[in-house]
Amino acid sequence: MKNLIIVAALVALGGCAVPPNSANVYGTSQAQGEQSVRMGVVDSVRPVTIDKSRGGNEAGTLAGGALGAVAAGSTIGKGNGSLAAGVVGAVLGGIVGNQVQNNLNQRPGLEITVRLSSGELRAITQDADERFNVGDRVRLLSSGGVTRVTH
Repeated sequence: MKNLIIVAALVALGGCAVPPNSANVYGTSQAQGEQSVRMGVVDSVRPVTIDKSRGGNEAGTLAGGALGAVAAGSTIGKGNGSLAAGVVGAVLGGIVGNQVQNNLNQRPGLEITVRLSSGELRAITQDADERFNVGDRVRLLSSGGVTRVTH
């Protein structure tokens, strides 16, 4: 039973991973899709945090709580002592699991403001996995409501 709970908790934590908002990563459905291209110059770059949580951190909290309860309850005390250790382990594990999921869900990003050839300004936020400087000539690739900034 303990092994089943541990496996379930690890699977739940694995579900915490979220896809990137990178200009360099395409999903299968985006491959070979046509995109409109606009050229422009970087007007400003601002570091931001991209929070990819989806309505809370329940999976991390539950998985951490389950792992904490099993680990503490099975190794500390007997009878009521084991039960009390399991409860404390569940609370502490839930706190740790919640923090782990928060860290997984937050990534460094950039808000890149681009001045198009027409003079219009566009701001796009994406993962900070490529360096942009004011004055860089860039491309805005747009398709299906998603726009990426690339060199």
